[in-house]
Amino acid sequence: MKPKRTFYYSKAQNDDYETPPKALKKIGGNYPYVRNGFFPRLSAFIAYRMIATPIAFVYTRLIKRISFVNRSVLKPYLKKGYFIYSNHTQVIGDALTPNIVVFPKRNYTVVSPANVSLPIMGNFTKLLGALPLPDDLHASKNFFKAIDTRINQGYSILIYPEAHVWPNYTKIRPFNDSSFKYPVKQETPAFAFTTTYQKKKRRGYKTVIYVDGPFVAPKGLSPKEQQVYLHSQVIQSMNERVKKSNYEKYRYVQKEEV
Repeated sequence: MKPKRTFYYSKAQNDDYETPPKALKKIGGNYPYVRNGFFPRLSAFIAYRMIATPIAFVYTRLIKRISFVNRSVLKPYLKKGYFIYSNHTQVIGDALTPNIVVFPKRNYTVVSPANVSLPIMGNFTKLLGALPLPDDLHASKNFFKAIDTRINQGYSILIYPEAHVWPNYTKIRPFNDSSFKYPVKQETPAFAFTTTYQKKKRRGYKTVIYVDGPFVAPKGLSPKEQQVYLHSQVIQSMNERVKKSNYEKYRYVQKEEV
């Protein structure tokens, strides 16, 4: 039997196993988070609906045969904006699967600048709804304005709070509550998408994604307390769902640090 590939990680668990672009794009005040012209909107429609959605369907449903559990909880929010928090364990799947899970809703994804820095794919990623994290104060204002716009338009915004892809990792890495300020500010629900890897009866594994929520913070709490509450609800849900994972494709071993 072929030995499993081993990934070594640091105690902080913030390791990145993907090679970043040689030149990272600076996301400054002139970055166009929202482009309202006819041709930019047409290009985005073609890229998302006519190219990415069919590819996502073929990859998700026909090639990988990924299963979705509890997806029906999203139905009451078909025309309302919401935030999604997911574990980050698929290099290709995490870019395609959300398109199918929230269909027919349009999804946007908060990403690192690396995702929009590649010469050709970076531009395509923008058309698919990438919202790169800002590098300065001016860009931050535009970033938050873009989030306001997309939520008010009734779209979903996906966040990978673990930040880095750990292929087929079967646990939830620790993440802080900073990204939960978005649903608190917008007064919108949050959902958890948890990807798990489960043994098949004969051999191999199947990928099952669980959808949980909506998580809504109590009104009587302060904004910070609401943020903490949502964080605890989402991470608790994810930790419960990953208990379903019982197939380890890769080994993850913590480095011995001096």
